Amino acid sequence: MAGVALAAVPQEHSHEEDLRKTSQMLFLNNPLEIKDAVFGLLGNAAAAEGAPNVQNLDCLQQIIADQAFTNAKAAGDLDGMISAIRYRALEKNTLQVGLASPLCNETAVNPEIASIQQHQDAASPEAVVNRDVELAVARSLASIGADPLLALRSATFPPGQIGDPTARGQTCNDPDDPVGCIFTLNLLTPAVTEEEILAAVADITGDNGNGADAGDDGACEVDQGDDAGVDNGNDAGNDNVNDNIDNGADAGADVGDDAGDEACEVDNGDNGNDNNAGNDNAADDNTPTGTANVQSFTGALGAPAPPVISDPASNRPFSVNGATFQNAAAALSRSCDVQKNQCANAANSGQLAGGVAQCEEQLQQCRAANNLRRRREAPVRRQSLSFGSCGSPAIRFAVGLDGRNEASFQSGNQQDFNHGSAQNIRIIADFTCQRLESSCGAPEETVQACRQASQAAQAAQGQAAADAFNSALGVSA
Repeated sequence: MAGVALAAVPQEHSHEEDLRKTSQMLFLNNPLEIKDAVFGLLGNAAAAEGAPNVQNLDCLQQIIADQAFTNAKAAGDLDGMISAIRYRALEKNTLQVGLASPLCNETAVNPEIASIQQHQDAASPEAVVNRDVELAVARSLASIGADPLLALRSATFPPGQIGDPTARGQTCNDPDDPVGCIFTLNLLTPAVTEEEILAAVADITGDNGNGADAGDDGACEVDQGDDAGVDNGNDAGNDNVNDNIDNGADAGADVGDDAGDEACEVDNGDNGNDNNAGNDNAADDNTPTGTANVQSFTGALGAPAPPVISDPASNRPFSVNGATFQNAAAALSRSCDVQKNQCANAANSGQLAGGVAQCEEQLQQCRAANNLRRRREAPVRRQSLSFGSCGSPAIRFAVGLDGRNEASFQSGNQQDFNHGSAQNIRIIADFTCQRLESSCGAPEETVQACRQASQAAQAAQGQAAADAFNSALGVSA
């Protein structure tokens, strides 16, 4: 920030999405008049300028996270709670590679924050705690009904070289990247695996106040009513990764009979006139008898789908890699999604030829093999949205953008949405939403629609991702 004496090599803007959201939540009720959440990630000398009413600056990061979480919880803002939790875990600036930051000696008001400390420089001896930090973040996220795998986004950088005279290490700092340069530059280096996180949260059932049971949703959609094709936007802020909570009317399939509990339903072809009002799980899940693997899909591109173990004697009778579920469909969906992630990782690392599009295709095959409903595409907006003072926010996907040799995403309207191209559509989509809100003066309805469009786009790849974003906003590239 301007006028602030930063540490020798700053990195406080590396996880910009959580920094901005935490500041937004903090300002809802800020009794200590802290100027911005960024000050909690600086050394104490710089931090004092932004938090003149805080005496124990070693605890400023925790104080900010705790107040932001309290405010987000009071506002019913799940995304705000998620960001406050992850913000608490971010590595703070220090003056040299391998130097750890001091720990807070106070206890936070919210247990979801109190259980977490910040990551430490990966080159320092204290970095041994980073694994525990990420698992603590995962458990806090699960306890509020959020996807525990989002804890991976709190991870820090790879270790730098001890004695580096520049003190730079392998860091980055870009306040103009709305997502975070640690993601854009592929510097994120988690200390734990997805499997370790799922095992660590297997005993947690969380509820975010909207009936979203952590672990049960997997990556399925929860339909609360009948969706006539126009999403009224009420699910803004409540979507965890791939969970779409629609409050509309589902005009093509369940004629009102499934309202209320269609979560992760196994579709047996009876969705035209399904009389299981309120709870399809009992009739549609085909719950097996006896302990067995009920994952029927045999495709193994990248890796086989993890087994889905059925144990009718358990209160949560289905499990995948240690994570337990109340119904078979949620567990099967998680298994298919884990396989997709393993496939994508193999494709991105070069171990699997053919790119990641084939992983999405395999995901749909896995879901079809288990009679799981295919995820909805982005909701089609049947009414035009106002973009304020700006023109079309449509996103392009093409080869050659910014002189790149590979295909990437970029706004087609560089006058209003001037951002370089990126291979991750979330960077462009989230920047577009932020610009609609701040510079364009678009109405809240449009901003929320844009955020939903961004989430829909992240569930697809390549041109399909751009199409999903554009379709949700009713624009074309």
